[in-house]
Amino acid sequence: MTETRPPWSRRRRRLLVGLALGGVAGGLGAVVLPAEIGVTAGFLGALCGFLLVAAAVLFVAIPGPDTLGTLVRTTPLAGAVCVVAVLLALSTEGRPLRWVWWTAAAAGALWVAAAVWLARRG
Repeated sequence: MTETRPPWSRRRRRLLVGLALGGVAGGLGAVVLPAEIGVTAGFLGALCGFLLVAAAVLFVAIPGPDTLGTLVRTTPLAGAVCVVAVLLALSTEGRPLRWVWWTAAAAGALWVAAAVWLARRG
């Protein structure tokens, strides 16, 4: 039994093409541009490549039109984000940017609460 997936929307295809072009431009910039600007371009190209792979995996895993809504209602993912953020906050004892991880942990806790509430409501 084969399952037919709906075709990807124009917005999804545009995002993937944009990330691919960003990765290529960053890679070329790393080769062509001088010193620190080239390194920055290389890092941005690598970030675009990582986001391209992550978006492609996400779009394959959640084929429907309501990707964001499905992610918001995914309690295990929300819990994992919260746990990782708390572990990162605890591992940065005395660091100047520790507040970033505690903010991410609080956002993760809110996400868990929203996901549980939406799952029970539906």
